[in-house]
Amino acid sequence: MRILQRRVASGWGVNMNIHEYQAKAMFRESGIKVQDGVHCTNVEEALSAYDSLGSAVVAVKSQIHAGGRGKGTLFDPASGEEVMQGGVKIAFSRDEVGEYASNISGNLLVTKQTGPEGKIVSNMYVESGCSIEHEYYLAVLVDRDSKSVLFMASTEGGMDIEEVAEKTPEAIHKIWADPMNGISEEDASGLASSLGLSGDSSGEMVEMLVSLYELFIERDCSMIEINPLVKTEDGSMVALDAKVSFDDNADFRHPWREELRDVSEEEEVEIRAHELGLSYVKLDGNIGCLVNGAGLAMASMDVIKLYGGEPANFLDIGGGATKESITAAFEIILEDSSVEGILVNIFGGIIRCDMVARSVIEASEEVGLDVPLVVRFSGTNHAEGKAVLDGSGMAVHTTSTLSEGARKIVELIGGNN
Repeated sequence: MRILQRRVASGWGVNMNIHEYQAKAMFRESGIKVQDGVHCTNVEEALSAYDSLGSAVVAVKSQIHAGGRGKGTLFDPASGEEVMQGGVKIAFSRDEVGEYASNISGNLLVTKQTGPEGKIVSNMYVESGCSIEHEYYLAVLVDRDSKSVLFMASTEGGMDIEEVAEKTPEAIHKIWADPMNGISEEDASGLASSLGLSGDSSGEMVEMLVSLYELFIERDCSMIEINPLVKTEDGSMVALDAKVSFDDNADFRHPWREELRDVSEEEEVEIRAHELGLSYVKLDGNIGCLVNGAGLAMASMDVIKLYGGEPANFLDIGGGATKESITAAFEIILEDSSVEGILVNIFGGIIRCDMVARSVIEASEEVGLDVPLVVRFSGTNHAEGKAVLDGSGMAVHTTSTLSEGARKIVELIGGNN
C-alpha cells in the first residue's frame, strides 16, 4: 500500500505537497541555510543555471512529489526502456549537466514511494555543490498523542528513516515543542548535542530548529523533512534537501498555497474528488471504502487489513454528505478497475443514516453497482437506515459493527477470514 504519511496529515485531512525548489525558497525566507539553486523545466534552462551559479560542481535534481529520487530509476515513457539510474546526479562539468538534464527531463522516474507507475519529471533543480563532512536526518512533525510538535533527528542522514528506526533505533533522537510555549533553547541545544554537534555548528543547529518551528507554525505545515541535513567542512549546517507538506484544513488561511500547487503531480481523480468536497486518495488494494470522517476512514482501512484485506482508497465524504456527493463517491470508487467490493462505514451525527441509506440505493442504481456491498451504520437513525437497506431488495449486507463489516467484505471478495 502506498504510504499515507505524505498524503494524509497524520490521519486527519489531506496533505498538500510542494517541490524541493519551492520549499527551499521558504527556507531562505526563514533564514535557514540552503545552497544557491535554480528551478528549470528543460535542458537549455539547466545549462543556463549552471552558467549562472558559477559552481564547478552542481547537483541536477529531479523534482517530483515523492522521496527516494536519488535511488530511483528513469525510464523512457514511450518505450519503457531504462534511461538512467538515479534521479539526482552530481555534475562536474557543463557537458554533464546537459547529459543528466536530458536524461531526466520528460522521463518517468520510479522510486520506492511512487510505485511502479512512477512520475513524469517536468521540473528540475540545479543546485551548487558543497563540501560535506557529515549527513544528518531532520524532520518536524505533528505528534497528536502529546499534542506537540515533534522534532526527530538522526546522525544517519541520507537513509530511509524507517530503515534507521528498524536497524538502529538508538540513532533517532527526539524533542517536543509545546505549541503554547514554542521550542526551548535548552531542548534545541540538547538535540544538537545528541547529534554530536558542538561550537558554531551547534549554534547554527539551534537557530535552524527555532526557524523551522516558526515556519512550521506560521505556514500550518504537517511535515518538514530534511534528508540530508549536512555539516559542511567549515562547520556550517545546510539543508541539502527539503520536503514540506501543508494541512489542507488550513487552506482558508493561506491563499498563496494555490500558486505552489502542481496539479500534474496529483491524480486526476483526486483533483476531481477535491472539487466535489471529497477527500480521496487512491491506494493499491481491492476494497473500496466510503466513510464519513478522516479518523473513521483510517480506522476502517486498519480493520480491513486486520482481517486480511487491502483498502483500495481513502475516501472521506464529510459530515454534510448529500445524495449527489454519495453518488459521486461511488462513481469515483468504481472507476478503479481493481475494486472488487465496497465497505460503507457511516457514523450518523449531523448526517442521518436513513438519508445515507436512501442515497446509497439511488447511487447504486445510477452507477450500476455490480460488486459486493457491505454497509455499517452507527449513530443518528442507524436502525432506520439499516431497515431501509434491508427492505430495499438490493444485494447489500448490513452489519452493526466495523469489525463485522470489514470481516464480511473481505469474506465476500474471497479474502482471508
